[in-house]
Amino acid sequence: MVVKIRLARFGKRNSPFYNIVVAHARTARNSKPLEVIGTYDPIPKPDPYDDSGKLHKDIRIDSARAKYWIGVGAQPTDTAWRLLSMLGILPKKSYGPVEREIKEIPAEGARLR
Repeated sequence: MVVKIRLARFGKRNSPFYNIVVAHARTARNSKPLEVIGTYDPIPKPDPYDDSGKLHKDIRIDSARAKYWIGVGAQPTDTAWRLLSMLGILPKKSYGPVEREIKEIPAEGARLR
């Protein structure tokens, strides 16, 4: 069975808080996971130890357990991949060049078919 590293939402309405969990891919989002490996608070807060006034989002992950689960084949979701790459556990995801369909624009006065 496929194992995923994903986010499980907790917190109140308009005040989200996420657990970073390892769970089977077919289980519900907030069902009991195999393991909780970290937390993510997306609401920006000022750093109490920094006087510059910068805001930061709080990410706490047990990197040893995250590396273990990735090593045994757990697949992170896109959001979990982004969080793990911010901490240096995974490389940044590159999507490659985006191919767009280019439409010809007719010259002025030309008739459209």
